[in-house]
Amino acid sequence: MQRNTLAIIFLWGMRFSISSTLLVFLLLIGFIFSKGIWHLNLELFAWEYNSSNVSMMPAIINTINMIFLSLIIAMPFGILGAIYLTEYANKNTKISFAIRIAAETLVGIPSIVYGLFGYLAFVLYCGFKMSFIAGSLTLSIMILPLILRSSQEALKSVPLDLREASFALGAGKLRTIFAIVLPAAISGILAGIILSIGKIVGESAALLYTSGSVAKIASLTDSGRTLSVHLYAISSEGLHINEAYSTAMILIILVLGINIAAGYIAKKLMKI
Repeated sequence: MQRNTLAIIFLWGMRFSISSTLLVFLLLIGFIFSKGIWHLNLELFAWEYNSSNVSMMPAIINTINMIFLSLIIAMPFGILGAIYLTEYANKNTKISFAIRIAAETLVGIPSIVYGLFGYLAFVLYCGFKMSFIAGSLTLSIMILPLILRSSQEALKSVPLDLREASFALGAGKLRTIFAIVLPAAISGILAGIILSIGKIVGESAALLYTSGSVAKIASLTDSGRTLSVHLYAISSEGLHINEAYSTAMILIILVLGINIAAGYIAKKLMKI
């Protein structure tokens, strides 16, 4: 009887938690959309930014470019590092323990610390100045521990039977990893990449110190603002609050679209 009562309480507690989370999400999205949709116009998507149209188009393009460049830098190190730690490294050594602790610690470091590091390392020491490449290098370091840890957990979740079956058929370790283990772990790896994309899109503090806030489509050596930095800039000025709500709405749609696309790609890859 007592066990049944605890099970019912636990069940209703889970339902309340899920409902509360969904309610907060809907309230947040509803508030932003109700404020932003009425002030959305074509001038906000002009190719060039000026004080009258506060166009977000350069920031949208910069955001997409920043996502791809940061992932191109971070993904090989994160995924290959996870493969090494999971499949090759001795888990009982001090080096493996230090890497694991370092990765877990780096995930929780505030983004402003990464921004200061990127400013000192890339802007000043490497001489990149306030530029797109300095911002992307900083963000790649920021998301690297997240990709590493999520990829490592995804690889660990692959059943040992799959590896043993591959070895029994005569496949080598490297072929087993790339032909059997990685395809089986692709959904977990992509989950970490999706979280990394969300972190890139929503990041502003680190980019203010590295990439800058120039409102134009940036090359690798130019300063340029992403959508989150653009949102911060126009909202902090206090002159375009309505446009800031519209920008926040587009930012949410962009993140949602990227997540849907990543999920679709994951399903396609799992069928191959």
